[in-house]
Amino acid sequence: MLEINGLTKTFGGVKAVHNVSLRIEAGEVRGVIGPNGAGKSTLVNLISGLLTQSAGSLALDGALLDGLAAPKRAQMGIGRTFQNLRVFQSLTVQQNIEVAQSAAKVDGPIHDNFVRSAIAKFNLTDSLHTRAGNLAYGYLRRLEIVRALALKPKIIMLDEPAAGMNEHETEALAEALRWLRQQSDCAMLVIDHDLKFIMALCDQITVLNMGSVIADGKPNEVANNRKVIDAYLGEDHTIAV
Repeated sequence: MLEINGLTKTFGGVKAVHNVSLRIEAGEVRGVIGPNGAGKSTLVNLISGLLTQSAGSLALDGALLDGLAAPKRAQMGIGRTFQNLRVFQSLTVQQNIEVAQSAAKVDGPIHDNFVRSAIAKFNLTDSLHTRAGNLAYGYLRRLEIVRALALKPKIIMLDEPAAGMNEHETEALAEALRWLRQQSDCAMLVIDHDLKFIMALCDQITVLNMGSVIADGKPNEVANNRKVIDAYLGEDHTIAV
């Protein structure tokens, strides 16, 4: 459904992403992990159109994304959240979601059953008329996800959705994302440093290091890959699945 071939992004002489190729199917949950500076957020920015690739190509359901601006990609089905929250602080929760609906050419108040169900599942029903700037951090994270879902995306990319959350909040997030998987064929690409969260959530995991793919496989395969262990932890360690 999402096909990435030889994607490369160079900043000066530095290859932040180098020759990355991925295929993500409808309904798949793909994890992308790697040390700080591995190129994970750059990859998401390239897919969403915030950055332009230096080489390679991207396609969604066979339609090339190359050269298309971020708003057009969003309309075509690329949804995302950000590592650093980017909600509209002065707007209410409902207005934030309606902005996304407007971008997806869905006008008027929230009426879609799926979006309403997502609002409830991500525990935002009682906050619909609250200004986003008054929400606690965990609720802001949830709002960003629901706002992206209001685009009716074919794939949603979550850049460190569990960052800053405690164990209880992280488990609630994982439960909501499992619900999303049951309710929709929307694919997910999830970046996070919480390996327990990633390993439990994802079907397939791609590991980046210094911009390149060093491993790709099922969670247990990746957890036992020597290159991955060395990149994360050094010698004589293991990664718990």
